[in-house]
Parts: sequence; C-alpha cells; structure tokens
Amino acid sequence: MMNNDHPLRISIIQTDISWENKQDNLRLLHRKLEALCGTTEIVVLPEMFSTGFSMNSQSLAEPTDGTTITTLRQWATTYGMAIAGSYIALGNNGRYYNRAFFLTPEGEAHYYDKRHLFRMGHESESFAAGEADKQIIAYRGWNIRLLICYDLRFPVWSRNTANEYDLLIYVANWPESRRLVWDTLLRARALENMCYVCGVNRIGTDANQLIYKGGSILYSPKGDTLATINDGEEAVATTTLSLSSLHELRKKFPVWKDADLFELLPLQENKC
Repeated sequence: MMNNDHPLRISIIQTDISWENKQDNLRLLHRKLEALCGTTEIVVLPEMFSTGFSMNSQSLAEPTDGTTITTLRQWATTYGMAIAGSYIALGNNGRYYNRAFFLTPEGEAHYYDKRHLFRMGHESESFAAGEADKQIIAYRGWNIRLLICYDLRFPVWSRNTANEYDLLIYVANWPESRRLVWDTLLRARALENMCYVCGVNRIGTDANQLIYKGGSILYSPKGDTLATINDGEEAVATTTLSLSSLHELRKKFPVWKDADLFELLPLQENKC
C-alpha cells in the first residue's frame, strides 16, 4: 500500500542577530546547520536574519546571486535541508525588497517580496512592496506559504482558499512590546486556515533599542502547540508534522467549503 503521509521534519531557529554584520550572522548560522544535518528537512530563520531589521537598504541589499543567497543555497545542498528566512534584496528593477527565501537541497529557489511594509518603522520609505500574487511552494509532498512579519496582521492575504497550502510560515523581527498580537494572531491563522502555522522570531536588542523576546512556535491546525522555544533563549526546536492527519481533519470538519472569497487589489506603488 502506498504511504501518502509525507511526514515533514521542521526546525525553528530562535537567535540573536548581530546588527548589520552579515559575516558574523552567517558564521553563527553555519554552526547551527552543521549540528542539524540529518535531523530535519526544513530550517526556518528569523526575518532579515543576516542584518537585523535595518532600513539601510542601499548599502546592505544583495541580488539573489550575491554572497548571502549563494552561501545558503550551497549549505541547503550540503546539509540536505531546505532553508527559509528573509534578507535585504536588490531586485532586478533596482528596487530594494525585504525578500523571503525558501531554498531546497535539490537546488530550487523560491522568493517572496514582503507585501505589507511596516510604515511605523519606516520600512515603506526604504523598501518597495512585493507585487506578486500569492505563491505556493511545493516541497516533498507539501504545499507551503511563506510570509513576513507585518503580513501577519492581514488575514485576507494569508487566506487559505480551497486548502491551497498545508503549512504557513511567518519569519519576523517582532518586538516584545507587541508580543500579545504575535501570540494571538499566529494561533488564529492556524485555526481559521486549518493548517500548520510556524512563526519564527528573533531575540536580543537591536541598534534601535527595540527588545525582542522570541516567541517562536509551531501550531497544529487545531491550535495546539507542537514546538516552542523559551522567551529570550537562543535555541532550536524540531518537530514532525503529519500530512495525513491534516487531510483527515479537513475531511471530517470541512469548514473551508463555506469560506468567503475575497478579491485582492494592487497596493499603492512604492518606488524605493
């Protein structure tokens, strides 16, 4: 009998970030990936893992063939795991983006440019908003959606129409002062979209004196906690997700069949 379960091992890395120091952050990540080799299939990093949430896009941006992505793609192949996170990117159009990446060990590269820019942190003044439609990543029998930080506040953008995806990932630099929002909305996204939800946040204090406590977590489609990391702790947590269990839940409790449909309008143009 064919096995359609496709269990998926996923690891979340909660870490401090050296401010605008790409080499230091890559060096520290390399050690963690070496230790995880053979134990996981996806590793998820915080938002802007290599620089921190910097608005210094002009001097920090790299193309997809720059050092950061080239190095990560090599490590994904070497250690046999997909790597997800975001970095400061230079687009082919000369604009700057907060760009999420999902790099597979088979050499595939998927990208998503953050749609909702955090205007209170002046992100919209230093970056352009992504213009692409919803993107679904196919990986080892799973369908995955990858979003970034402030996107979490906009449920229509993450709407799981007709069960398009099985796993929703948010990478973030989410400050302690708004922690309740992070905790509440991550669980809500799992419940309303009937999917696994993974949220990975950083710890430490950045150059703007913003404090981050983490709260990295992975929820089941029922809102149960499957993996988490203690506040303020630099650590890795790994768990295994079951696709057959998700399919069974959707079959027994098909709320998705009664969901409302939405039409997304283009965002206002930002030429950063």
